[in-house]
Amino acid sequence: MTDPLASVAVTTVPTAGTEPWSIPPLLAHLVDDTSLLAPRSAVPPLDAVVARYLAARDGRFGGTVGHLACPVSRLPALVKELARVGPARPVDLALVVDTGLGAVPKALSTVLSRPGLVTPRTVETSAPPDVDGVWLDRVAEFVPDDVVAVVEPRRPAEGDPDGTEQWLLAVRRVADQGCAPKLRCGGPRPSDAPSTDDVERFLTLVVGAGRGFTAQGLSLAVRTAEPRRHGILNLLVAVARALSGGDVGGALRTTDAAALVAEVGQLSERAVAGVRALLARCGADADPAPGTAFAGLGLLAR
Repeated sequence: MTDPLASVAVTTVPTAGTEPWSIPPLLAHLVDDTSLLAPRSAVPPLDAVVARYLAARDGRFGGTVGHLACPVSRLPALVKELARVGPARPVDLALVVDTGLGAVPKALSTVLSRPGLVTPRTVETSAPPDVDGVWLDRVAEFVPDDVVAVVEPRRPAEGDPDGTEQWLLAVRRVADQGCAPKLRCGGPRPSDAPSTDDVERFLTLVVGAGRGFTAQGLSLAVRTAEPRRHGILNLLVAVARALSGGDVGGALRTTDAAALVAEVGQLSERAVAGVRALLARCGADADPAPGTAFAGLGLLAR
C-alpha cells in the first residue's frame, strides 16, 4: 500500500470545443464522483453517471476531477458500460467494498484485466468500531502495493461519548496500520453528517499521525448556515490550520466564502503540499460539478 499523495501537475484531455482551465495544486484531482454510492433508489442510471463523469473529467474543469467511486457489486456493469463508450484514457477507480472482503480479489482481477478502461487507485471498506490489527492485516492482504487501502471506522450514534472515543481510537488504529482513514461528512441519513467537533477531533488525530485520509459526502464548496453541511474549502483550510496550529474549528464553522478564498490564496507551496499529502480526496455527488463552484469563487483561472 502507498500513502495517497496529491498531484501537483494537472493534465487533462479537453472535450472538443473546450479549453481546460488552470487548476491550482490545492484542488488538483481533488473531487471524486461518488454518485454510484447513493442508495439504489437515488442512484442515477449508470450510463448517465459514466457520461457525466467522462464529460467532467475531459472538460474545462477536468483538472479538479478525481476518481469514479464504484461499489464492487456494480463493477461488472461499469466495465461493460466503459467498454461500450470507449473512454479516451482509463478511468481512475475507487473500488468500494459492499459485498464483503472476500469479493475483493475477483473485483481486482476484473479491473486489472481491463487496463484500457479502468485503473484501480483505492480499495475502500467500512470497519467495525472495534477494528483491530488482525482485521486490518486481512484488508492489506487483498490490496496491491500500488493501490491505497481506505478504511472507514463506523461512527456511533449522536450522544454517545464513549462510542465517539472508541471511533477515534479505531481511526488511530487504521492510520497506524498504514491505511487511509475515511471521514463521512454527509449522506442520506442525518447521522451520516458528523458534528463540527467530531470533524475537528478527527482532523487533529490524523494530522498528528501524519496519515493521509479521504472524506466523503461533501456536496458544497463552502458550508452554509444549515447545520452539518460541511464544505470542501472549509475542510482544506481546516487541515492547513491543523498543520500550523491555527483555529481548526473556526475554519470548519465559517460560512464566509471570501475569507476562506483569501486564506487559501495566502498558502505557500509547502503548505499546499502538506494539506494535499493529508487530504488526498473528497467524495461528492458531481451534480452540480464542483469545478463550476470553484470557478465561481475565483479559485480557477482560464
